[in-house]
Amino acid sequence: MTVTQEQIEILKSLGTATIHEAQGQCGAFEGTLRAIDPTLRLGGRALTVDCRPSDNLALHYALTKARPGDVLVVDAKGFLEAGPWGDILTLAAIKRGIAGLVISGSVRDANAIIEMGFPVFCMGLSIKGTLKNQPGQVNVPITVGGVIVHPGAVIIGDRDGLVLVEETRVDEVIAASRLREEKETTIRAAIERGESTVDLLGLGDILKKFNMQ
Repeated sequence: MTVTQEQIEILKSLGTATIHEAQGQCGAFEGTLRAIDPTLRLGGRALTVDCRPSDNLALHYALTKARPGDVLVVDAKGFLEAGPWGDILTLAAIKRGIAGLVISGSVRDANAIIEMGFPVFCMGLSIKGTLKNQPGQVNVPITVGGVIVHPGAVIIGDRDGLVLVEETRVDEVIAASRLREEKETTIRAAIERGESTVDLLGLGDILKKFNMQ
């Protein structure tokens, strides 16, 4: 199945929390991966990168394989004391049409990256540089933020966090997310009318069970 840019834009508009709930509370990355600019949304197909701690040779190689619309998803082994990604790689990524970066490690040059409007999700910031002499792999299954990421999976990110959607489930997840949005719109309208969330969500029996009356 080929995921279209239109589908990715729809998923970005729906938001990560809605998508996560709609697809059965799965696909959420750990909260240690945060946006350096939370005003930006990220969405695209995963181009996976497995690299060594404190070395970014594999990232330079990955840029030669990336296609427009890809999101680089990088297993940097959670190493925080170096920034394998900075403003130069960001500029190169933008020139190739890459949609963003998710890295289980640190980045540097955060202000420059923000000014360029490039979505980055990382575990931290580090001013320390990296080497370029260790091998890595591109487009292989990796684990980042507690999620197994296969090449081509759809990655969506926003202020709330990151979520993965399997390629084969995109249409299903969009439909389920829209239904969830409709349901929440109905709930909000009921709250505006003065109804309680206890009644709307059917929580009366469980509150009674715990003598919370």
